[in-house]
This record gives sequence, structure tokens and C-alpha cells, in this order.
Amino acid sequence: MGTWWRELAARVAAGLGMVLLLAMAPAAHADRVIALDPAEGLAALGDAGASWLDAGGQAQLADVVQDKVPWRATAPGTVHPLREGAALWFRFTLVETSDSERWFLEVPYPAVDRVTLYAADRQGQGTAQSAGDALPVAQWPLPHRHPLLPLQLVAGEPQQFYVRVENPHSFGAPLLFTSERQLVQQEQRTGFVLGIYFGLAGLSVLLALLGAAALRDRAFGWYAVTVLLMGLAQAALTGVAGLHLWPTLAWWNGIAVLMLPLVASATLLWFFSAVISLPQRSRPLQRLLVAVALLCLLAAAALPLVPPGWRVRLMVPTLVLNITVGFLVIIWAARRGDRNAGWLFVGMVPVLLGATFPLARTWGLIPIGFWSTYGMQIGIAIEMPVLLAMLARRSQDRRENFRRIQGLERTDPATGLIRGEVFAERLTRLIARSERLKLQSVALLVDIANVEQIRRDFDRREAEEMPLLVAGRLLSAARDIDSVARLSEHRFGMIVEGPVTPEEAAGTGARVVARCLMPFKGKPMGWVAQVRVAQTVVPNGSDAHKVIERLGAVLATVPPDSKRAVFTIR
Repeated sequence: MGTWWRELAARVAAGLGMVLLLAMAPAAHADRVIALDPAEGLAALGDAGASWLDAGGQAQLADVVQDKVPWRATAPGTVHPLREGAALWFRFTLVETSDSERWFLEVPYPAVDRVTLYAADRQGQGTAQSAGDALPVAQWPLPHRHPLLPLQLVAGEPQQFYVRVENPHSFGAPLLFTSERQLVQQEQRTGFVLGIYFGLAGLSVLLALLGAAALRDRAFGWYAVTVLLMGLAQAALTGVAGLHLWPTLAWWNGIAVLMLPLVASATLLWFFSAVISLPQRSRPLQRLLVAVALLCLLAAAALPLVPPGWRVRLMVPTLVLNITVGFLVIIWAARRGDRNAGWLFVGMVPVLLGATFPLARTWGLIPIGFWSTYGMQIGIAIEMPVLLAMLARRSQDRRENFRRIQGLERTDPATGLIRGEVFAERLTRLIARSERLKLQSVALLVDIANVEQIRRDFDRREAEEMPLLVAGRLLSAARDIDSVARLSEHRFGMIVEGPVTPEEAAGTGARVVARCLMPFKGKPMGWVAQVRVAQTVVPNGSDAHKVIERLGAVLATVPPDSKRAVFTIR
């Protein structure tokens, strides 16, 4: 038994040693020739080539051409762990089946530092073409949103190419071989999608600025700034900005893809604060939000100062912290009944989901793909109309609250009638309008004369109720275009809009008195409102304050036991 176990252990050890030796030995790999068919128009490197990571970044073309490096077979979806100072090499062989199309090497990664394409012979001699953020886009062989390098091919003759990639962090973009016709069609589709996004972003900025100017609402202003910065960030991430906005600024093109998202996320927090009125709700949370926003701005300012390899390590955690704090504050406000916080959450969820893909790509967790390139844009495109609708509803609520507050200042809270200041304003406008249109209107002051009698015959509560019921009677006597005001505890004002005839004007006070003398429902027969009315036709040569003063003086001189109820002045 012991001998059998020793033999088994020896065989297992030998097998493991062989596996280990095979794993450590450089793998010889023969490229599979990739046929470029104009009918298809697109091919990917996939597993048809070889790759090698030069950790020191010192290898030259002659070294890789002479197979002095341990090539490995390429695999679709691989994320290569690049870093500053290292270089990633690819080798592949292409053959053009027809010379009817021009072909290009396409690297759909706008943020890559440098991609160099070599067409070399066995002696390491050949041409080189470079593109990437290390060079101004205007100096690329073919200025484009991402590296696009022409391939020099002869129909029917296989040609071997080498690609050297430099990047301070991981690289997971596919190498694509695109025909000129396919490239035109592809750019038409991409341009259409990007045009929709940037058009929607521009419209949102314009509407928000108009809202900020018209409504004097800071939330609209912060929204406009945030959408503008997000649009610039997306322009940088998609390569549109490098191609059209700063084609000669290589240093800024390389840093903008990391800096602009940080600045946009900082303004987003201030937008959240303005929408949910956080300074009024919670000072500690407001200070936390401001601190995180300032941290984002500080990180953005520090990006040009830190080594390129550390920029992603600084940017991604700061951005994740920003998003996390922002969402927690939104949830906090929504749980406390803020109507706008719920809409903020609904609008920002697509942005959060869309942002996870480019963040994961930047961190090196997933390769370049559709969602890692356009996921954020799709999320923002969904978010913009939702937040604009939320802001429109918020502004409507604010206007209603403002009108309500203004109404409290201009109306009597007990009766709902306008106050004396408003009565004087309306009377001033009435006099001016009557003079301009050559017509007559009527102004009246109405005093309740028997409040003390009601207090003696009934009680204090009944006497306090009397002005409220008289207000209702005056309103029932007035037309929709007339105005009724409460000038003091027991005095009311009334404006009867013209044109009125002299007979109608003379009978206005009597109609008011008769309406007030009518019995009140639920009250005893002796519970009636006895009022005295002073009235005048306007315009009569006096301004509004003089008219009110003269009417008040007439009522002040009426004896308490007078049986007369209506007094007319000229």
C-alpha cells in the first residue's frame, strides 16, 4: 500500500511540474490571417492576433518583429492592466480580398493616450502612424473622435501589422478593421444619436436659463450649469470635443475626460440643494453636501498635478462618493415628504445606472462596449425631460405659494375681502379709467351701526360674528367687476364699476342697506345688520385718498340715534 501511494504522489507531482513549466514558458502563437471583405465592411481582431504587455515600455519595433517577446493569443473582451510607463503590443495579419475599399484600423476609445500602427518587415523597418490624447487631434493622420489609422494594403497579399498602445490605466478597447463605406454609415448613425443628445442638452440649457431669468429661481440656474457641464463632459468622453472644440490642445483633451465629470458632479450637488431647499431643512446636511462638492472641485483641480497613473484612482472614488451622498440626501428629503425629491430620484436613477458602465470601464473592470460608451448619454437623455418637468411643476408651486403669501398681505384673513391699501389702489385706477372713458362709477363706505346693540341684546360672540355676515351680504350685492374691502373692524368699502346712470348711482346705497336688513338664516328676527352708507359718484375732481377721507368724515358726523341710512356727497 505504501509503495502504491508513493508512486501516485510522484506521478501527480510530475504532472503538476509539467503544467507549471508549460504555463511559464513563452507561448508560440501563429496569427490567423484576417480577411477584409468589402461586402461585410467590418472585422474585429478577436482571437486572430497576438498581444504582449511590455511592463518596462522599452521594447522597440525591431524587438517585437523578431519574436523576441512572449506573445499570447488575443481574446475578445480582454481588459489589459496597463499603467504609466508600460506599453501594450498587438500583432495581426490582414489580407484585402478586393481593392475596391479603403480600410482603417479603428480603436473606439477616445481617451487612450497613444495608439501607434506599424507596417513593418522582418528587419523592423516600416512606417508608423500615431493618434491619441498625447497628440493634438488636428495632427492625427485622420482627425476623428477616436483613433482611426489608414491601413496600407495590397489586394491578395497578406500584410503583418503591429500596434503599440500607451495608456496610464487599463486598456479594454477592441481593435476593429473598418471599410470606408462602413465608416461613413457608422458615422451617420453615431452623428444622429449624438445630435439628438447634444440638441436636447442645448434646449434644456436654454429653457433653464430662461426659467432662471423669468422666475428668479436658483434651481433653474444650477440646472443649466449642470447640464452644460455634463454636455461638455460627454463631448470629451465621446471625442466630439477633441475633434471640434479643442483640436489643438492635446494636454486638455487628455485631462478633460476626467476633470469635467468631477466639476459637473459638484454642480449637481448644488442643484440638489436648491431643488429640495436643503439649507432651510438641515444645516448639517447642507454643510456635508457643500463639503463633498468642494472635494470634487479640489480633486478636479489636483488632476493635472498628480501623475497620470493616479488620476483615475483619484477621480473614480471621488465621483462615487459624490453620487452616493447626493442620492442619500435625495432619499432623506423624499422620506420627509418633499414632493420634488421623488422626481429627482426618478430622474437620476437612469443617470446612476448609465454612469456605472463608464466608471467600471475607467476602473478596468469591463472592456469598451456600447453601454460603457453611450450608457451615460442615454441616462442623461432620459433624465433631462424628467427634471425639466419637475422644475416646471416646482416653479408653479412656488408661484402659487407666492400668490398665496401676497394674498395674505392684501386680503383680510377673516372675511377674504381686500384690505384698505388695495381698495385705495383700485379706486385710483377707477377714477383714472372713468375720467379717460367719460363715464360715472360709484364709491361707497359702509359702517355697521348696531354692533353695540347686538352685544347688549345677545352676547359678545354674536357681535363679533356680525361683520363676517355683513361682508357676505356686501359680496352678494356686488357684481363680479365690483370690489368690496374691509377697511376696519366695522367699516367696509365698495366700488361699483361704471358706467352707471345718475339714477343707478343714487340708488346704490339704498340697495346695500336693504340687502343688509334682510334676516340672516339661523338668527332671531331682531338680529339684523343696520348699516350707514356714504356714497359719491366718481370722478368728482378728487383723488382716491381724498374721496375716502370725505366719505369717512360724513359718516363720522352722523349722530348715533340718526334714522337716516344713506348719505350722498357731490
